[in-house]
Amino acid sequence: MKKTSTRLADGRELIYYDLRDDAVRDAVDRRPLEPTVTTSEVRRDPLLGDSVAIASHRQGRTYHPPADECPLCPSRGDRLSEIPDSSYDAVVFENRFPSLAGDSGRCEVVCFTSDHNASFADLTEEQARLVLDAWTDRTSELSHLPSVEQVFCFENRGAEIGVTLGHPHGQIYAYPFTTPRTALMLRQVAAHKEATGGENLFDAVLERELGGERVVLEGEHWVAFVPYAAHWPYEVHLYPKRRVPDLLGLDEDARTEFPQVYLELLRRFDRIFGDDQPLTPYISGWHQAPFGALEEFEGVNRDDFALHLELFTIRRTSGKLKFLAGSESGMNVFINDVPPEHAAKRLREVAS
Repeated sequence: MKKTSTRLADGRELIYYDLRDDAVRDAVDRRPLEPTVTTSEVRRDPLLGDSVAIASHRQGRTYHPPADECPLCPSRGDRLSEIPDSSYDAVVFENRFPSLAGDSGRCEVVCFTSDHNASFADLTEEQARLVLDAWTDRTSELSHLPSVEQVFCFENRGAEIGVTLGHPHGQIYAYPFTTPRTALMLRQVAAHKEATGGENLFDAVLERELGGERVVLEGEHWVAFVPYAAHWPYEVHLYPKRRVPDLLGLDEDARTEFPQVYLELLRRFDRIFGDDQPLTPYISGWHQAPFGALEEFEGVNRDDFALHLELFTIRRTSGKLKFLAGSESGMNVFINDVPPEHAAKRLREVAS
């Protein structure tokens, strides 16, 4: 992988990740852009103890442009985009409309491919490995920023999810705090460790699922399963079999096998509801240990956390979506219409 860092016309950082070491990236952003102005602010909710990002400048972000005006495609001729070069393998740049910025963290966009009509599932194993390496590199770089405590690499796909740009891409949020979901996991890890005299909760969950009826697919170094208490109709968790706290901890064997397992998992997601259905909308995200101090989680350190990817769709059956209504949105109590064992069986049935 070759990495080339440059700057856009408004000062934002852009990084090319290339498969070839001889790639030259010297194209200049020719757009007449003014410096980016953001109004991001993180406010603490005194009742719930969580944080909310207030970002009013995002109201003016690009919304469903036509394909020939996509800001994530390469720049060609007089059509100028966020990527100055006329081609790329993978690229990462600072979001022009970030939810988090400055002392409140950082938001980046990850373009998986220059092919506007592709999806992550269409990538080759070599391309998917490049994206994994880009995620890992950005996790490392962002973790050194003084305002960053946790890094979240994720992809939203599909208009049903709320995606405003159709080009295959994901995002990276670098939070200035430990997210509420991660904090819940760490509290459970701490409680389980104390109750069992030192057993790791992630290890216990993985051991219970291995070889069971909720396993979807398994390799030498990775296993994908529908969790026992899945919140979403079709939800899969992908774990490396050797526990590591973040993407930086993966060894070469796990990195080599990841594209095979993950691409197959995404392709199965697209076949859940039949070939006559549009591509399955989904959210996919890496859960990594925070880089900040963990004193509030007594007896727990970073190595107690297990890196894993969570993938789920909001589609519950053909033509029907799972909406978060009163119980889910109001009280955070999920009601799942699809038994996890049935979801796992369906995902095994649609193997390629």
